[in-house]
Amino acid sequence: MQYREMGNTGEKVSALGFGCMRFQTIGEGNENIDEDLSIKQLRHAIDKGVNYVDTAYPYHGGNSELLVAKALKDGYREKVYLADKLPSWLIKSREDMDKYLDEQLEKLETDYIDFFLLHALSKDRWDNYLKHNVFDFIEKAKESGKIKHIGFSFHDELSVFKEIVDAYNWDFCQIQYNFMDEDYQAGLEGLNYAADKGLGVVVMEPLKGGSLTRNLPEDIEKIWNSADIKRSPAEWALRFVWNNPKVSLLLSGMNQFDHIDENIRVAEDALPNSLTDKELGIIEEVRKVYDNRIKVDCTSCKYCLPCPEGVMIPNVFSLYNNASIYNTWESQKRGYANLESQGKAADNCIECGLCEESCPQHIPIREKLKEARVALT
Repeated sequence: MQYREMGNTGEKVSALGFGCMRFQTIGEGNENIDEDLSIKQLRHAIDKGVNYVDTAYPYHGGNSELLVAKALKDGYREKVYLADKLPSWLIKSREDMDKYLDEQLEKLETDYIDFFLLHALSKDRWDNYLKHNVFDFIEKAKESGKIKHIGFSFHDELSVFKEIVDAYNWDFCQIQYNFMDEDYQAGLEGLNYAADKGLGVVVMEPLKGGSLTRNLPEDIEKIWNSADIKRSPAEWALRFVWNNPKVSLLLSGMNQFDHIDENIRVAEDALPNSLTDKELGIIEEVRKVYDNRIKVDCTSCKYCLPCPEGVMIPNVFSLYNNASIYNTWESQKRGYANLESQGKAADNCIECGLCEESCPQHIPIREKLKEARVALT
């Protein structure tokens, strides 16, 4: 296994971390984890050198932490760094932070969490934390020994990311990053910004939720197969992330033994700067083909908002684009139906045209909303 420095913490973490949000389950829903299988899989990964285990309060309906506690018995807790996350959306007071941390420690059957994150930060959630004196919580949790290192996971715009990074002496952060998302949310600029300040950088969604590995268009497959060294689309995507020396580790939600073994195999030699110029060119070629499948050239700048009728224009276009780019029509249609239920879909457009007056990309928004509505319903 390859190990990397976690920023300035002095800890060396496995380049591959085990994400505990996609264990195999029994029956409908995702609450009923197949415990025997999942414990064997997690321990198998640890035996093979994975030393970073990542869970969170809501995963598997609250049962992921309980499963992890069982898997880390029999000496396995001492072999790993354990990461968990404070449920940001449930924090209504300073006392809530202590309450949930203590509950998580109890569920995990441990006295301390090695890497603790404020979960899924956005501008609103960050402002809420500030209002409730989050820094006092962090300092006292560290002083008590309940957490060793503090960080945050992030889902918002780059400017918000930089604001949060600058607000505290964080140990690490967790961001979405893959070869299609270099300019999405924190993106590559945010990755560099955090790493240059000494933060460890944990990458989530290296396969973009599986979109980079499933339902591949023929032209994409042809490009991957043109490489001198034959690799699966998953391996290409993982190697792209690990190629960046500023990435401390990436998380993979593994729930099949062959996926675990493949990812560990790749992690062993996917060293920083190990991709050749030719290989990087192949990845860039794939990215361009994906980009050519974009239906609406929307940058989500949100100048079109607020819509007087409540239409979430960038969200509609994002669903439409993702469906086309990654051939994920069914899941994107479900997302559109959710917007419809909230009264925020293209159906609500009355074609007033105010959005088009504000759009710096000069997108014919009214026409494209109609197009998206037809495609997604």
